[in-house]
This record gives sequence, C-alpha cells and structure tokens, in this order.
Amino acid sequence: MPTTAPLIVFDGVCVLCAGFVQWVIARDPGRRFRFTSAQGPLGQALYRDLGLDPVRFETNLLVVDGVAYGKLATIIEVAWRLGGIWRLAALLNGLPAPLGDWAYDRIAQNRYALFGRRDACWLPAPDMADRVI
Repeated sequence: MPTTAPLIVFDGVCVLCAGFVQWVIARDPGRRFRFTSAQGPLGQALYRDLGLDPVRFETNLLVVDGVAYGKLATIIEVAWRLGGIWRLAALLNGLPAPLGDWAYDRIAQNRYALFGRRDACWLPAPDMADRVI
C-alpha cells in the first residue's frame, strides 16, 4: 500500500466510528484507504498536531497528502474518493459548514449513548490487517 494512501483516523472504541471504517472497507475493493485508531500512537500524534483533544475524539479525520479533513468534510471526502453513487454525498457541501458541523457535533457528542462503546479498540479481520496502522 502506498504511503500516500488516504488515512482515516477513527475512535476505535466507538461502535459508530468502527462501523464507518467497516463500511469504507466494504466499498473500497481497490484498498485505497488506510486506517488508524485515534487511541494509537499515530492517531494521538495527529490529534495533538492538529490541536484536537487527544482524549475525546470528537471527529473522525481523513488525512490526504498532508491535508486533514474533519467532521462532515471527512464523510464527504471519503465518499467522493470511493466514487460511484457515493459521490452524491458531495451534495452535503451545499450545507453551510457551521450547520453541517453542528449536526456532526450533536451525533459525535452522543455517539456512545446512541450507538454503543466497545471495551477495546476494533480490530480488523486478518485479511485487512495490512491496512490498519
């Protein structure tokens, strides 16, 4: 896998966040994306470098060629890069950023109550382990 592959940083104990990663994996037969948990060393370093809380993980991140996307922009950019029908997610760019981020924040702040929390970080199936840092 190229080192320039898009990297998704996610809350590894969040059922919703790990579900998003599994959703991407299922729709990425070209294996373009890599993944790392926010709880791991790389995720922690990225959160700190971006001035984000390295404990609360209020956003998934997508890092592509040194550019970091957060909140709703992560979802839109990942969907765009998956191609096909998923590019329709770009329509969400029509939302004013404050409104989209507000909606994202409401879900992120309540994600454990709404979707659950694991006791340990999600681990990929053995055939996907090479995509997780």
